[in-house]
Amino acid sequence: MTATSVPVGRGAAESCRVLRRPMLITGIIVLAAIVVLIFSTASTSGPFSPDSTERDGARALSNLLKNHGVNVNGTELLSDAVKPGAGKALLIGPNGQLDRADWQRIADAGWSHLILMRPSARQLAVLAPGVKNASQGLSSESREPDCDLVAAVKAGTVTVGGPTYSAPQGAKTCYGDGINHTVVRIETGSQTVDVIGTSRSFTNSELADDGNAALALNLIGTHQELTWYLPQFESNGVDEKGDGGPPLVPPDIRYIAWALAFAVLVVALWRGRRLGPVVVERLPVIVHAAETTEGRARLYRRSRARDRAAAALRESALGKLHKAHGIPRRAEPSAVVATLAARTGWDPHTLYEALYGTPPLDDAALLNLSDVLDVLMQEVRHP
Repeated sequence: MTATSVPVGRGAAESCRVLRRPMLITGIIVLAAIVVLIFSTASTSGPFSPDSTERDGARALSNLLKNHGVNVNGTELLSDAVKPGAGKALLIGPNGQLDRADWQRIADAGWSHLILMRPSARQLAVLAPGVKNASQGLSSESREPDCDLVAAVKAGTVTVGGPTYSAPQGAKTCYGDGINHTVVRIETGSQTVDVIGTSRSFTNSELADDGNAALALNLIGTHQELTWYLPQFESNGVDEKGDGGPPLVPPDIRYIAWALAFAVLVVALWRGRRLGPVVVERLPVIVHAAETTEGRARLYRRSRARDRAAAALRESALGKLHKAHGIPRRAEPSAVVATLAARTGWDPHTLYEALYGTPPLDDAALLNLSDVLDVLMQEVRHP
């Protein structure tokens, strides 16, 4: 029989027609998601953000400051933190990474009040000289101020925990273990610098505990204009020590990535439910059963799988013998051998070795087994 084949793929033109609508819908979804993100995304995001309502956000503190007449300007841009800041306060949130040159630009801006939340060692070296990170922090618990700082005295007991700092002589230190403290204030000329290690106490989840809100208001709400800066990874140059720098991917890319991921998910769900009609196709070739058997035999011979070949021969023979002699399929080997021996006159030992014996050790033994089973089948067909 002549073998025929039928093409099963689709051409380029057909593929374009099929994918045109999904691609168009995907593009529209992506554009819509990006537009929504651009117009609805808050000016700041992440932990200790004045716009975040998460447990680690600071929306409650931001609203508290606004209710007391403080104009809070949240930003993630370095350009907002290096503007002239005379008569204003700058709060620098935790996390982020800037190089030493950028921290120096912030120091040169002349802010009247700097509030540093869990600052890094590089940040302390530039903005709060003499203050250093202590080796051990404080466990989160209620503590008395143990200092004469007005803001701390008014707040009283506060739930503090986290990093502690050692301070230079003349600094005011509060809420510590007697050696290191989690609140340090340095006053130099017209500038006040507050170093705060317990930023978690001012988050949405803990602001209402003890005197946390009072301490936050008295420390941070000292000026009518407050710039709330969350450092990102937007350094303008390479760190002079070579131990930090901008990342390869700008932070804003995360919004586009989320939009693309959402669009892909929507399209996957949409296309996954459309299985389409069943397509019936003719087989490209017709393979005879004998060719399949010979092909499998060649594979067995190539891999020297005599055990599998013998098992296939014995299984086929047993199936025919069970049917010819009315023997149940689940009969024990001893019962099968006894029945066949009684009806054929064969030696039971020979029958058992032929039907249930060990696998042949070589090709000659396999051929001998095949001949024995063939003779036994001949007796079944011609009793």
